[in-house]
Amino acid sequence: MKKTLYLVRHATAEESGNSSMLKDFDRELTSFGIIEAARAGQKFALAGHRTDLIVSSEANRAKETAKIFAEQLKMEADQIQLEEGLYGGGARAYLNLTNALDNAHVAVMMVGHNPDLTFFVEYLTRGSVGDAMEKASVAVIEFEGLAWAEVSSKTGSLVAYITPKNHEQES
Repeated sequence: MKKTLYLVRHATAEESGNSSMLKDFDRELTSFGIIEAARAGQKFALAGHRTDLIVSSEANRAKETAKIFAEQLKMEADQIQLEEGLYGGGARAYLNLTNALDNAHVAVMMVGHNPDLTFFVEYLTRGSVGDAMEKASVAVIEFEGLAWAEVSSKTGSLVAYITPKNHEQES
């Protein structure tokens, strides 16, 4: 059975230098970022993509992006699973989470941060999303005939890369 992993980079957030008291973890989406995430989530939903589960970094900007995508997919925000390791845990944290997923889930969305997401896309596939995933973009990766625990290097296919600016692009 085919499994699909949607990797989403959080939308545009406040700069950490705007306030000496603002920690990177606590940065929130800007008004532009909210609009950007809504457009990306709408494109995602209109393209017919669906997910069984949304997992997000606990950082504010990722949680806010995940909530906006959930709204566009008509999912409840309280269904979003928060994972501490997706903030600063590297590509290994994303792989560990992927390998631990319940096989009952056939389509899973993970919302997180760069550069980890870009590295993870390259690790899983032979595809590329450029130097860095754009903010509020989605890499669509498919795995044929694998359980989540079997996902590893070069086992997936990057089938699409969706950005808030462009229509879905086939890889």
